[in-house]
Order: sequence, then structure tokens, then C-alpha cells
Amino acid sequence: MAVQKFISPKMVYHAIVRIPYIANMSPVRPPRSRFLTRALDQLSRLGDWGARAAYTVRTLTVQARRQTRRVTFGPRRSAQSGWDDFVDWLGTTAVSENAILLIFAVIIGIGAALGIVVFYKLIDAAYWLFVTLPGREVEALRNPIYRPLLTAAGFVAAAAVMRRFAPGEEGYNVPDLKRRVAQDGGHMQVKPLAARSLASAITLGAGGSVGSEGPAAVVGGGLGAYFSRVFRFSKDRTRLLVSAGTAAGISAAFNAPLAGAFFALEELLGGLHVAAFPTVVVSSVTAAVVSQAVFGIHPAFPIPALHPSRGWFELLALPPLLGIACGLVTVLFVRTYFSVGKAARAWKVSPAVRAAIGGGSVGLLVYLSGGLLLGPGHMLIPAELFSGTAFWIVGGLVLAKIVATAITLGTGGSGGLFAPAIYVGAATGSALAGALAWLLPSLQITPAAWAFVAMGGVVGAATGAPITAVLLVFELTDDYALMPPLLLVTGLSMVIARRYEKDDLYSGWLRRRGIVLKHDSERDVLARLKVRDACDMAPLVVREHERLEPVLSRVAFSGQPMFPVVDERGQLAGILPVSVLAAASREPHALPTLIVADLAVATPAVTLDTPLDDVMRRMGARDLAALPVVEVPSGRLMGVITRAHLTRVVERAMLLDRPVVASAPSGAPHEMPLELPSGVNYRTVTPPKTRAQGKGDQR
Repeated sequence: MAVQKFISPKMVYHAIVRIPYIANMSPVRPPRSRFLTRALDQLSRLGDWGARAAYTVRTLTVQARRQTRRVTFGPRRSAQSGWDDFVDWLGTTAVSENAILLIFAVIIGIGAALGIVVFYKLIDAAYWLFVTLPGREVEALRNPIYRPLLTAAGFVAAAAVMRRFAPGEEGYNVPDLKRRVAQDGGHMQVKPLAARSLASAITLGAGGSVGSEGPAAVVGGGLGAYFSRVFRFSKDRTRLLVSAGTAAGISAAFNAPLAGAFFALEELLGGLHVAAFPTVVVSSVTAAVVSQAVFGIHPAFPIPALHPSRGWFELLALPPLLGIACGLVTVLFVRTYFSVGKAARAWKVSPAVRAAIGGGSVGLLVYLSGGLLLGPGHMLIPAELFSGTAFWIVGGLVLAKIVATAITLGTGGSGGLFAPAIYVGAATGSALAGALAWLLPSLQITPAAWAFVAMGGVVGAATGAPITAVLLVFELTDDYALMPPLLLVTGLSMVIARRYEKDDLYSGWLRRRGIVLKHDSERDVLARLKVRDACDMAPLVVREHERLEPVLSRVAFSGQPMFPVVDERGQLAGILPVSVLAAASREPHALPTLIVADLAVATPAVTLDTPLDDVMRRMGARDLAALPVVEVPSGRLMGVITRAHLTRVVERAMLLDRPVVASAPSGAPHEMPLELPSGVNYRTVTPPKTRAQGKGDQR
């Protein structure tokens, strides 16, 4: 009776029913497909025969799935084990890190370029689906007046792709790529990346006012992240490969390898890092070669013949005017973009309705512009923008392009901002130079040349990448005559834009999501790190009373630029520079009579807690290649810090999340238990005067 109180007939029934399920033999586990599940639920409601049929289908589905797992489990596990063994073997090979990075840079460059080819094919397919096919099936839709309807349909499809395959995902664009490199070690997921690429292709094919460079950069960066995940690379190597893939994507999209490389260095890594430069450049150049092999050698838009005059007005007055105009237009671009996006998100309608209205508005602007807001095919800018169009029309296109881009990305479209910034800059320069040419025809101003100059100004200020903007214009035009005004306009535009708007298009996107990225400069890193983070804790040390001949043979193959000198009590008596040893070795007749103290020179010293920027200042003031490190208050010699140590630790710290701390031994240098009296002033330690030092004392 006591057992019956705890075990009821209902519990026994459920236990018997659940035994096959627990034993992994349940015939009624529902299939994973949502469509099939719903269909079987509807079928089971049709009576006994429907319930039996649904039961039979479920049983067959589950048994087929289990049989498939039994058949594929062994091969899959063997393949995974074999791949793990290969990755482990690769990590034990004697191949240098530079060789590995360059090999992967070439692979990523080829893959990114082929990915851009596929992306362009997707754009062509979207154009055929949303423009060509409706016009062929319905003759009335061939009229351009119906273009807003087709663009609206494309925006709805692009928004639906993101909601279906990456719900709630706002990233996988250039600013999000910057965030992932800076904070997440470059980690990226494949599914939302593919969804964003497909949505961008649909937006571009349907006539959205965006660029292809953003998806191109993300595709290349995603390829680098994929290789890093597969080969289980570290975070710093992942960041480097993601940056290399981004450079390859930009290079393949614009056919501009230098601009692609410097875009990755400026935007993703936040500076021109020497260690990252070879990998990024190799990947960018490889992608450009593959892109040229597929698409041919041509720029992203038609380049007119440029013959800028050399009049005083164009050289002295027009660049400052153009720089101010580019800065103000950039401010208008940034503020309009974020204002429209904020208003669109606050609009209480369904995402499909928002996308439809946004697509219709952009399509209407394109129709009213006569198609001048979009370039033909994959071109970014129509040729009419450089010449043949009245300056007041081009000025109107500046405003229309800004509004169309803001609406496209604010209402559900996907794409990049780099290409719209190029368009806005070219239109600004063409409009201003055209207006001055109309007012002052005697000056013979060439609007097309100044369109390219202004292009660099707006792109540099709008994206925060001035070096990339300058190199892009130079690679597109191959005209060195544009460089002086281009540099002046770009610099002035940056100053004006940051004076009135603290954000660019990329940093503003991040800041509005609570993310502020600050790439430390080398000065910031040096101020943050200490000597203990960079010094050599086991240097080669010599004693002041050693004979010079055996010392020369002992230090001949050492890489130190100087050698600390200590006395019999372990006190620092100075240093022995390599240059002094070299000079002494050229006097073989005097070597038998010399000791180390005869050639030792005075030097300042530092402690383990001295900031590296202070160390750099001391080295620079005395033109020293290294400094000894001592302990306070004991004065014990701890090691040596050189300029090479400073360079290495700064490069490493700027690639990693946190400063690199050298894991040095806690003891003293090898074979030298050096103790200094507590009263020694380590900043002014000098060796005793000897007969050979005299005026050669370097202070």
C-alpha cells in the first residue's frame, strides 16, 4: 500500500510508453522539419486513418535518420580525427610564421577575389529577377516610371532575407567588421555573413543606392576568419588574416591593390603596422591579379582625360574652397544618414512596409534623376557626372545621393557606404568646379579633374581613412599632377568635418550602439607599458677587471648593442658599447695591456617600473641603443633594454587585446649574483676614472 501511494497507474502507463523513447528506439519522435511537422499534425486530425498514416511517416523518418547517422558516424569521426591530426602536425612543422602568413595571404586573396566574382553574379541575377524578368513578362513594366515598384520589391526581399536567416542582426558591415577585429578577435559566423551578402546583392540588383565594397570587404574578412577557425589560429593571427581578407575584397572590387591594403591597415588595424604590412599587401595584390584576370584591367568607373590647368586660381584658391565644401558636404552626409536611419527605426510599421516605402522612394529618386544616381552595370559613377551635365543638376545629385543612400540603408536595404561617398565627392567637385568655370570662363577650369580631387576629400572625411582615399584616387587616375591639391583638399576636409561632426560614417554607427573603438598609437602603448614588459632579463655581462682579449672572443657573436660592466662587488660600473670594442679590436698591439674598465663608459640606468616612453626619451637624448636595468633600492642589475625590444613589444601590443608582458625569470642575469649598495643613485652611476678613459667618457 505504501508503494501505491507513490506509483500510480498513470505513472506506470507513461513509463511504459516512454521506454522505447528512452532506449533511443522511439518511433514517435517528431521530425525536425517544420513543414513536415505541420503537415503530419494536420494529417493526424483527419481521423484514425490519418493518425495511422502520420504515425507511419514519423516512424519511417526517425528510422531513416538513425540509419543515416549509423552509416555516416564512423567516416565523419575518422575525417574529423584525420583533420585534427593534420592541424596538429602543421603546428609542429619548422615553417616560419611569416611563411605561413604569406601562404594564407595568397590563398585568401584568391578566395576573396573569386568570392567577389560570385557576388557580382548574384547582383546580375538579382537585376534579372527584379528588373529584366518583370519587363519581359509584363510589357508595361518596361516603362521607367514603374521602376519604384520594382525597387520596392527588391527592398522587401532583401529585408526578408535578413529576417529569415539572420534575425535581429544589424552587423556584418565595415564598422561591425572593425568591432569584431578589435574586440572579438575577428570571429565571424557563416550564416549571417551569407545572409548579408545575399541581401546586399538583392539591394544592388534592385537599384538601391549603396556600394558593393562593404559586402566585398566582409566576404574577404569572413574568408580569413574561416581559415583561422579551421586551423585553430590565435587571436592575433586571426585579426591579421581577417584584415588581409578585407584588403583583398576592397582590392578586387575597385581594382586598386594599394587602396585595399591601406584601407585594412587604417580601418581595421588602426595604423600602419610593420608586422602586418607584408601579409595585407600580398593578399591585396593577389586579389587584384585574379580580379583583373576575370574582369579585365579597368577601373570601377570611367576615367575621363584629365588636363588640369596651372593657373594661379586653380593652384591657390580652388583647393581651399574645395576642401571647405567637401568638409561641409561630409557633415551633411553623416548627419542625414543617421537622422534618416533613426526616423525609420522609430516608424511604427512592419519591416516589410518600411522596406517597401523605402524602396519606392529610392526608385522614385532614381527615376527623377534620369538614372544618374546609379552607374551602369557594376559601375559606381556614370560618365555624365564628370562632364556633359550642368553644374546645378550635379549639385542636386549630391543631395539626392545622400538622401537615397540614407533611405536605402535605413529602411531595410544592405550594402556599403564607401561607393556612395565616392559618388558624393565626385559630384561635389564637379558641381563646384563647373560653377566656377561658368562664372569665370577665362580660367579654363577642368571640372572632371576637380571631381577626382573632391572624391578623395569626401571619402577620407566620411570614412576616416584619408590615406586610402588619396591612394584610391591616384590608382584610378595614375595622374601625379593631382596629388598636391588632392592632399590639401583631403586634409582640409578632414579638419572641417571633425570640427562640426565628431563622427564619420563608421565610428558613428558604432557609437550609436554603445561601442567606442580607440586604437592606441605607439606613444600610447609606450606610456602604458613598463620596462619589465620589454627588457632582456638575462643579458651578457662583463666584469670591469677582465682582460679585453677573452672578452672580445666571448661577445663576438652576441646580438647585444652594449654589455653592462660590473665591479667586484656587483655594482654597475658602466657599459661597454660594441662600437668601442670594434675600435679596440683594430689595435691588436694594445689588446694585451687593456682591461674592460679601461673602455667602460658612463650611462644612465632605468628600473623595471620605468615607463617605456621615458626610456625612449633617454635613449634619444644620448643616442643610445640600450640601457641597463637595475633594481631599487638594492641596485641589483636586472637586465638590459634595447631599441629592438621597444619596437617588438609595441608591435605585439598593438595587435593583441592587451599589452604583452614578458615572462622573464625573477632571478638575476646568468652567472652574476649582482648586489648594489642601497645608497647608490642608479640614475647617475659612473665608473671609476681609469688611465684609459679620460676624455673618452661619454655622458
